[in-house]
Amino acid sequence: MSDTANPGKSMTLLGVITVILGILAILAPSFTGFSIALLIGGLVLVGGLFRMFWAFRAGSVGKGLLGFALGVLTVLAGIILLANPIILSGALTIMLALYFLADGVAELAAGFSAAGAGSRGWLIFGGAVSILLGIMLWAQFPFSGVWALGILFGIKLFFVGMIMIAGGRAVRA
Repeated sequence: MSDTANPGKSMTLLGVITVILGILAILAPSFTGFSIALLIGGLVLVGGLFRMFWAFRAGSVGKGLLGFALGVLTVLAGIILLANPIILSGALTIMLALYFLADGVAELAAGFSAAGAGSRGWLIFGGAVSILLGIMLWAQFPFSGVWALGILFGIKLFFVGMIMIAGGRAVRA
């Protein structure tokens, strides 16, 4: 039987992989947080280069110059983020706290409205954990650094994987 015939099997496998990635992120939190910051800095830099190249395809000189100037600014932002990932980790810490809060509320809403007990309990539990992580991250903001990003991201991945595993089992049943 192929995975397209049994989407629950694919969902369970992806959930197991996500749980493993979450555990690895928790075991190496500074590496994970630093890697996240560097990845985002690199993506901003590449995005700026694309924007600069795209400016040459603009319909007019004015639009082209504006696009090129925005590309240069984006490249400079990427270089700054790559040169000092601690600045980025501070901004990411705030964004991650807000993400955890919003995601937790969404998971709670999904859990309370879900039919069946299979993934419902994990959604509610995962939502509560997300909200708690967001509050903890926000409360310790200046002191929570790169390591907090790694640990909290790992915990979130772990619970997302557990939700996927429970959902995959429910789909198969």
